[in-house]
Amino acid sequence: DGPNCEKYDGQILVPFSPESVLSGVSRTLEPHQYLHYQRKVSIPEDFVRGPLLLHFGAVDQVATVHVNGRAPGHHTGGYTPFCLDITDCLTGADADAYTLDIRVTVQDCSDTSWHQTGKQRLDRGGIWYTPQSGIWQTVWLESVPDEYIKDLTLKPALEEGAIRIGLETTGDAPLAARAYLHGRLVGSVQWTQSDSQSAREREWEKSAPNAAGTSAASSKELLLELSEVAAWSPENPVLYDLEIDYGQDSIKSYFGMRHFSVSTDAKGRKQFFLNHKPYFQSGLLDQGYYSDGLLTPPSDEAMIADIELARSMGFTMLRKHIKIEPLRWYYHCDRLGMLVWQDMVNGSERKDIILHGALAIAGVHLKDSHYSWFGRQDAGGRLQWEVELAEMLAHLKNVVSINTWVPFNEAWGQFDAARIAGVVASVDDTRLIDHASGWSDQRTGDYHSRHIYFTKIRFSERSAKKRILALTEFGGYSLPEPEHLFHPEKIFGYKKYEDRSEYCAAVIDLYETQVLPQIAKGLNALVYTQLTDVEDEINGLITYDRKKIKMDPASMNTMNARLVQAFKDSVLD
Repeated sequence: DGPNCEKYDGQILVPFSPESVLSGVSRTLEPHQYLHYQRKVSIPEDFVRGPLLLHFGAVDQVATVHVNGRAPGHHTGGYTPFCLDITDCLTGADADAYTLDIRVTVQDCSDTSWHQTGKQRLDRGGIWYTPQSGIWQTVWLESVPDEYIKDLTLKPALEEGAIRIGLETTGDAPLAARAYLHGRLVGSVQWTQSDSQSAREREWEKSAPNAAGTSAASSKELLLELSEVAAWSPENPVLYDLEIDYGQDSIKSYFGMRHFSVSTDAKGRKQFFLNHKPYFQSGLLDQGYYSDGLLTPPSDEAMIADIELARSMGFTMLRKHIKIEPLRWYYHCDRLGMLVWQDMVNGSERKDIILHGALAIAGVHLKDSHYSWFGRQDAGGRLQWEVELAEMLAHLKNVVSINTWVPFNEAWGQFDAARIAGVVASVDDTRLIDHASGWSDQRTGDYHSRHIYFTKIRFSERSAKKRILALTEFGGYSLPEPEHLFHPEKIFGYKKYEDRSEYCAAVIDLYETQVLPQIAKGLNALVYTQLTDVEDEINGLITYDRKKIKMDPASMNTMNARLVQAFKDSVLD
């Protein structure tokens, strides 16, 4: 229970949280407790060629790291990565190897404070899930040369047939970048220190974002022109391979050539445009929880299976709901062809959400400058949320498939959403923003975003003249599968069916009778609730254990094809 640990209880399988089955622990960390990790690592002396970096994918919630008795740093925020330079923690090599005694101390106040907790609740149930703590994404070590690439920013310039490459480096070594398409070299560019004297380079150095706080002289931009340009889309998810050499350092990455924007159709209605053409987004709410790993996907195959199942049903978008996934998940969306709406993880000092939901149904949207109404009275809590928002934007900036940022959802800890939307747009002008999904609309952002579960789905074509019409949560129909329930006595859903054929017919009927007619009014984006069951919630198209598909894929695919055709007919009229 204390900050110091003299005796360990047992072993844990990282990167699974102790609350999960796969961790081998299955215990909950209480807010007053401390979670301690220890791992001794032996690394060859010749492995260390320069700075030694220790990476953490995500540790929930506050982590303090010690290496060989020294404390290189700590991090607050359970969903974003951090990296520590532990070079100074090295002691003399023994038998041509260094020994690292790595210790991590974790505290997690869960939902007892303003910290970002997402769907986690100590008193779980309904739409709230089992709390988690500790290391739940990958931990790894690397050693880099003294002059190395610290950060990479990729911005496709589709109209120019080029990719803009921004780099943050620790020096000015010679630089070369190469792009490949299907294994063929399709572009290359080089940079030397003398190039930094150009006017263009000096302007970049003045304006480039520099999250790590190093000098502006370490920021560089390259324009890599492509001899072959293939646009990325869900229907054609073509990716380019990228290789960058910088002195003794080298990295490999990838990018996709796509362009996201808001424009008007022939009827003057705002629409989402992909690669300069109107595009209909039919998506699913995706919580990213697993019955055995909780927040952590149990395997690479598990991530792929979810995405491929959604694709087989004709969906082209997943709204990653109140969670940040391991980067591997986004890579699979990039390569398989799945648009992503990315939610920021919420936090709040209040636990009730009924007030704002009732007001939203009545068409009343409170000003979110009244912090107490939204559970955001603590100024430090608001500041920390913005810190973690900036970390998320920096972490996911190069993901090809993310086309929309969602800072707030249903008024949970919402504050200053109009200003926050401006902040996000200033950091990233290549994507769209749904500033307040569902409730407490502050009349800004790119979407007129509504959650409709209990009333008839209706949109006004007049609203489509100002913002994109988006039904960002709806449905939630439930079908309990007796052998696949998390808690047989606790079942949550918005409309319950006992027979699979009736359930499938009801879902299709909802799309056909209520959603389809709204497309003629300009409706452009849909997010059905939801991809999978999650604990007590049984309103997924598949069960929580992913062992049974409840919705008929062929019927859903046909319905999605009808929606797309109706959209094409609407924008071309």
